[in-house]
Amino acid sequence: MDVLIVGGSGFLGSELVRQAVAAGHTTAATFATRPRNFPDAAEYALDLRDSARLDAVLTETAPAIVVNATSGGSDWPVTAEGPVRLAMATAKYGCRLVHVSTDAVFSGISRVTYDETCLPDPVTPYGAAKAAAETGIRLTAPGAVVARTSLIIGGGQSVHERAVHDLAAGKADGVLFTDDIRCPVHVADLSAALLELGHSGAHGIHHLAGADAVSRHTLGVLIAQRDGLDAARLPTGLRTESTLPGPVDVRLDSSATQRHLTTRLRGARQFLAVGD
Repeated sequence: MDVLIVGGSGFLGSELVRQAVAAGHTTAATFATRPRNFPDAAEYALDLRDSARLDAVLTETAPAIVVNATSGGSDWPVTAEGPVRLAMATAKYGCRLVHVSTDAVFSGISRVTYDETCLPDPVTPYGAAKAAAETGIRLTAPGAVVARTSLIIGGGQSVHERAVHDLAAGKADGVLFTDDIRCPVHVADLSAALLELGHSGAHGIHHLAGADAVSRHTLGVLIAQRDGLDAARLPTGLRTESTLPGPVDVRLDSSATQRHLTTRLRGARQFLAVGD
């Protein structure tokens, strides 16, 4: 097996499977609850909390590259411990690991722009779990890639795009914050970059976020304009006036990683303008 996508049934994972297969790689994917029934990729049930099952999947697939695209939220055994267990297993079986992390490892308190040299300072349980996974992976698998990213958009299928449609249609309550800033990335760009890093000699921390820093509301307006929705129907608010925990303004600087990639990480203004 060339590539194993852990978490292949998810939004990012399914795009990784699609691109790996399209590139001619023998590909497998794992799922937690339901398979996606990919026509050209084998699928395996996997819970990263189960070491024996993890060993069995890696033994059967024998992948050269493993991309971990799982997301367990703030569930510590899944989000913090599971990736470290995976890193130990890939080191044992001689696989190359690419682990997807997040901008939630940063607080946005002492600064807003973070490059690959910045140390995590999470302020939420999810961010803390992701930061712990990063540390454990780097200790147990020094040759692994840890790739931090931001809001993942694309094809109308992301949680962010669906939320904009629901808000514009009056089907959901809530607001889009005008002071909550991130660097959204297109799922196709992110997937291509992750696979490129997997097939390179890269290791350590890399940032894979879009080129534009935009607010949640600006992102919503861009999605509405692409999809022919009435952007005036999108309610606004301030994150700083809400009770939601977590960072407000966190911008990943991906320029150092981008210089070594052929994959271009487009900004939201570009990829939403062309209808991706």
